[in-house]
Amino acid sequence: MFLNSIFPDPEHAARLMDIAKTSLMPLLKGAIFYSIPLTIITFICGLFLAILTALARISHVKALQVIARIYISAVRGTPLLVQLFIIFYGLPNIGVTIDPYTSAIIGFSLNVGAYASEIIRAAILSIPKGQWEAGYSVGMSYSQVMRRIILPQAAKVSIPPLSNTFISLVKDTSLASLVLVTEMFRRAQEIASTNYEFLLVYSEAALLYWVICFFLSIIQQALEKRLDRYAS
Repeated sequence: MFLNSIFPDPEHAARLMDIAKTSLMPLLKGAIFYSIPLTIITFICGLFLAILTALARISHVKALQVIARIYISAVRGTPLLVQLFIIFYGLPNIGVTIDPYTSAIIGFSLNVGAYASEIIRAAILSIPKGQWEAGYSVGMSYSQVMRRIILPQAAKVSIPPLSNTFISLVKDTSLASLVLVTEMFRRAQEIASTNYEFLLVYSEAALLYWVICFFLSIIQQALEKRLDRYAS
C-alpha cells in the first residue's frame, strides 16, 4: 500500500492529477478572498494596537505601563489557538457571540499587537537620546518629538522584523479554519474530506502558502535594500 501510494498506477495517477486540477481553484479562492484579506486586515489592526501598546509601555503613567505589560504577558504566554477558541467558542457562554471571521480578526489582531508592540518599543528605544534633545531644543513638546522625529526613524528600524511578522501571519491564518472561517486551509479540509486524498490536497495547500510567503519575502528584501540605500 505504501509503495502504491508513491508509485501509483496510471489510473491512480490520472485521478490524482484530476483532483489536483479541480482543487486548485477553490484553494486559490480561499487564499485570495479569505486568507490574504484576513492577513492584511489583521496586520493593520494589530499594528495600530501595537503602536498604542508600545507608547503605553514607555510612557511615564504607571497605570498604562501595567495594563500594557499585562496584555503583552497574557497574549505571549498563551497559545494563539487557545485565544481563538476563547473568543469564538468561550465568549458565547457569557452571551457574547461573534461571527467566525470577526473572531479571527480579533484573535489575530490581539496576537500581532502584543508581539509587534515589543518590536516597535525596541525600535523607539534604539533612537539616540540626542534626537529627543534636539526636538526639545527647538521648542517641541513630547508628542511632537515622538510624532515628527522619533516614530519616523523607529518605523525604518522596525520594518524588517515587522515584515517577518506579516509573513508569519500568512501561515497563522490557517488556524482560522478551526473557528469555521472558510480560508484556504479550511477549503483544503473540505476537499480532502470528500476524496480522501489528504496528502495531495494538503501538500497543494502547503505549496500555495509557500508561494505566497516566497513572493512576500522577495518584497521584504527589496524594501530592506531600499531602506539601506536611504540610510546610507
